[in-house]
Amino acid sequence: MTGCTVAVLAAGQAGAVCPPDDKAPATGVGAPAPGTGDPAAAEPGATADPVAAAKPSDSDLYVVRIDPDPAAPGGTTTLHAFVGNLGPDRTASPFTVVVTLPEGVTAEGPFFPENCYEFQNGHRVRCTFPAGLPKFRSATALIPLRLSPGVPVGELTGGYVAVRGDDDRIESNNRQPFTIEVVESTGPRPIV
Repeated sequence: MTGCTVAVLAAGQAGAVCPPDDKAPATGVGAPAPGTGDPAAAEPGATADPVAAAKPSDSDLYVVRIDPDPAAPGGTTTLHAFVGNLGPDRTASPFTVVVTLPEGVTAEGPFFPENCYEFQNGHRVRCTFPAGLPKFRSATALIPLRLSPGVPVGELTGGYVAVRGDDDRIESNNRQPFTIEVVESTGPRPIV
């Protein structure tokens, strides 16, 4: 009964007035605030669809390990913080991705999505994604990184990507490490 107006009749009966299917809004979209008839008058933070608010989803967020491309000391690379939903439901709550960077690496915007922000002196980044990620779909935060000029050539460890959602039912797959390969130069190789 998406988009229907339900009226309670005498003796506990209920009747519904529904628009044609092609005119009905999606669940929770355009539903008026109680007693107002105006969707914009809903209380902040309250959903207009009490059924959607009452039922958390059965979703399973997980992080896929993707190491950034190699970079030279003082150079840049980009981290792809890749998160998926194993389902069986689409996410019903927003979820947050937090990136923790290895020593000698800082985040340097602009970020994607635009709501990402850095904290702890650029050594961590937090991004929020809206509810509604379907089963077997993914979301990716793009975090540009700057390596300190003093980092040694080799492998930088200690970085990880973590995801948290209020209705995520399995937390054992919510965090993955990543490493950054520090190389002498990322420029073109000389012709021999």
